[in-house]
Amino acid sequence: MTPARRHRERALAALQGAANPQFDQARANAYELQLMQLAEHRRTLKGIQSIERKIDAKRTMLGVYKPWIDGLLAADRGGQDDVLVTVMLWTLDTGDLEGAFNMADYVIRHGLSTPDRYERTAATLIAEEVADTGIKLQEASAGPSYGLLCAYLELLTHCDIFDQVRAKLHKAVGRAALADGFKEQAAQHYRRALELHDKVGIKKELEVLERELKKEKQPDATGGGS
Repeated sequence: MTPARRHRERALAALQGAANPQFDQARANAYELQLMQLAEHRRTLKGIQSIERKIDAKRTMLGVYKPWIDGLLAADRGGQDDVLVTVMLWTLDTGDLEGAFNMADYVIRHGLSTPDRYERTAATLIAEEVADTGIKLQEASAGPSYGLLCAYLELLTHCDIFDQVRAKLHKAVGRAALADGFKEQAAQHYRRALELHDKVGIKKELEVLERELKKEKQPDATGGGS
């Protein structure tokens, strides 16, 4: 993509925030072009059987949409945009939770829907992708930061999400808290995860953590003084 085209697409996306109706047709045409590009990329992905290769392909495709996404986020106007929602989900698919956050924030704040081929709401898909990716990275000792996962949890606080999915997200946040040494907060998230779904797979970790916390508090309870 040439610098001129990049600039044009960013400007056209930003015009979604403009009130001047003379730009409406130009913006509509630019959006159609983005949708056509997306359809072409989807056809390419459909021809790839390996999930790992699909994810690698998405990584190479995402840069094409950056000017459009940057313009939308800058304008912050809202309105349904299937390109932004799809790019956000692809970014999450690649494991780039940090890169997807501003898009997820936009989608939730403006109440954008998922395109028809997705059977679940945007909030549920975001929560599940973040939880699954977070847990997968944690098991590889490369987990996302506690702060980032907390930001996603806060973003999704008031959204209607399946309990099992929210439980997984609390599990991921709890593990991140534990990795950063925040044992009390980790225990709170583990307990909340179990309240939401008792088969979330965190019972033994919580038992071990609670024993550690109890042991750490014992010296204070038996310490002298009074």
